[in-house]
Amino acid sequence: MAKKKNTQPKIKKNPMKNAFIEGAGQVVRERITETLEKNYMPYAMSVIVSRAFPEIDGFKPSHRKLLYTMYKMGLLSGTRTKSANVVGQTMKLNPHGDAAIYETMVRMARGNEALLHPYVDSKGNFGKAYSRDMAYAASRYTEVKLEPICAELFSDIDKDTVDFVPNYDNTMSEPTLLPATFPSILVNSNVGIGVSMASNVCSFNLTELCESTIAYMKNPDFNLLETLKGPDFSTGASMLYDEEELDKIYRTGRGSLKVKAKYSYDKKDNVIEITEIPPTTTIEAIIEKIVSLIKLGKIKEIQYIRDETDLDGLKIAIDLKRGVDPDKLMQKLYKMTPLRDTFSCNFNILVHGYPKVMGVYDILKEWIAFRKDCIKRRVSHDLKKKKDKLHLLRGLEKILLDIDKAIKIVRETEEESDVVPNLMIGFSIDEIQAEYVAEIKLRHLNREYILKRTQEITDIVSEIADMEAILESDRRVKNIIISELSNVSKKYGKPRKTELYFSGDEEELPVEEEVDDYKCTFFLSRSGYFKKITPQSLRMSNNHKLKDGDVIVQEIESSNRSELLFFTDKSSVYKTKASDFSDTKASALGDFVPAKLGFDAEENCKYMVNTTDYSGYMIFVFENGKVAKVSLKSYETKTNRKKLANAYGSKSKLVEAFYIKEDVNLMLKSTNERMIIFNTGMIMTKSSRDTIGVNALTLKGKNLLHKAFIIDDEKAAELSKYKVKNIPAAGSFAKDLEDPDQLTF
Repeated sequence: MAKKKNTQPKIKKNPMKNAFIEGAGQVVRERITETLEKNYMPYAMSVIVSRAFPEIDGFKPSHRKLLYTMYKMGLLSGTRTKSANVVGQTMKLNPHGDAAIYETMVRMARGNEALLHPYVDSKGNFGKAYSRDMAYAASRYTEVKLEPICAELFSDIDKDTVDFVPNYDNTMSEPTLLPATFPSILVNSNVGIGVSMASNVCSFNLTELCESTIAYMKNPDFNLLETLKGPDFSTGASMLYDEEELDKIYRTGRGSLKVKAKYSYDKKDNVIEITEIPPTTTIEAIIEKIVSLIKLGKIKEIQYIRDETDLDGLKIAIDLKRGVDPDKLMQKLYKMTPLRDTFSCNFNILVHGYPKVMGVYDILKEWIAFRKDCIKRRVSHDLKKKKDKLHLLRGLEKILLDIDKAIKIVRETEEESDVVPNLMIGFSIDEIQAEYVAEIKLRHLNREYILKRTQEITDIVSEIADMEAILESDRRVKNIIISELSNVSKKYGKPRKTELYFSGDEEELPVEEEVDDYKCTFFLSRSGYFKKITPQSLRMSNNHKLKDGDVIVQEIESSNRSELLFFTDKSSVYKTKASDFSDTKASALGDFVPAKLGFDAEENCKYMVNTTDYSGYMIFVFENGKVAKVSLKSYETKTNRKKLANAYGSKSKLVEAFYIKEDVNLMLKSTNERMIIFNTGMIMTKSSRDTIGVNALTLKGKNLLHKAFIIDDEKAAELSKYKVKNIPAAGSFAKDLEDPDQLTF
């Protein structure tokens, strides 16, 4: 039937002229702290608590949801299923995209090799944790199931060992923690980045950890270093055994460990084969760094480098040139590449919903308390089941006294609903017992069946007494944990992957960077542009290209093997090597030093020093009339520090800085035209870089020292009028000089 058209005219609603929206168009002033509390802090806490950090069971929520989904799918004992199936099912608990869920699965898979003890048995391409570019296959191509060790994660999870909460749409329930029978938080590595804080938990050998936990439970004063030798990384490699640093990590949860790659030398093919690398780097990063060093000319011993990683595992092959010492080359590569790296520990873990940085001792203490609670809850669950069964059997026992009476009561009861009440009255039992008796099958109403059931009472009473004793005895609970740990260690323990080496085990071969030595001239402009030019290039052209208004302020003849110190107007000095700068031409603008060396904002280059042995002195002239003399040795460091703060005194503005090999004549001029000349030998040399100096030019009123020059002996003799024998000195008026600035020194 056709729909009738509405012939009634549409009534147009006129907009309300006096409509009012509260707060519309108003600008409300609010303290920034209040805004952060209302908007930012809840978000930050959500990231920390619900996403970023692992809990005492060793898992983040995303890990736990995925593993629990696989457990409920029966993948602990069944055959593998497509990864896409698992990802889809996990979305019921984890309302995120499939890509995020699958990436979580990839990291926990055996094929990825990211975990020391993987939780997912994988088939297919899952990439490699030690490769940046080795991508994993799509979820529709790979298959997964749970590894056998996961049975320890879900042990007795259905016996109220942990709390369950509804999922995001209240259609399912999920565990808040997994009742792991071993300290899984320390067995597999875990990295988390929250808001304003982070977590980086390294992995330990399962056998060593179980042994250490047992020993710690027996003796709270036990030294974990006796059995827990150090982290055990999934990538293997070698770790420097530093007992002091390890003890610090075990007690505070913070510290760093030095890890280096393992290699072997094939003499026949003259090739170094790297088979294990630190967990903090990748194959690609190592190769790229080595290639970069080769291009810069810092490594000349390598003929070719390639990635030979295959199904047999990681391998980086380095072909050597003839006559190269492989051990010496590796020492150089250890110093200059990620083949030796530092693993920073930050054991930030959620405990009862709050992030807390804990050492291994405290983590084990928290895990033991958690595991005790799991066992007590399991025993309480079994105890309730036993008591319920005993209660039923007690009712059945009373039936044994007069089976015929029970049959008679059932047969003579007219209404079915009255059977249970009549049995309750006839045998003085409660409703639950009467219901159990009433449901017994006719074939079971024989004396043999009833005797067998009632004989269980003795055993159940004994079991109940034993369970109650366990709940009351902390020692027995500990013994259960110890027994479980021993069992886990026997079933799943593996030898260490990461070898330990000591500082005295290997000879540190002296490694010197081979830098070409040739003459060159350094130029520094007022704006901070630096040029390194060879004599040949200078002879071809010495016309400098500069920005408008810029001029060359320093020119130094030296060599490519020298070191450069750039003093700034922020009381800092930046150290570098001349070889770090490329050769250029006068026609080029050059390198902008603040950008090249990473100066702070609004920090400008003030003075450049060139040295090979850090001999000589630095002369600093300040606006308040003071002069400081600092040994250049004070700027020599054992480490490759690029920036030194407090390079000179900062209490007064720096007027000039000079580098001198030996004492010289220094001329100072004030704003009121007074001038003095004195020898720098009058100033005592200081080793402290930020010395305020000594008074040289006496200033009166608001006058300041504003110019300083180094002059030779001949010029000093000409200007002997201004030469002083002692400092501080007020000096003489220099009005008779036409323009001291124009003097050539």
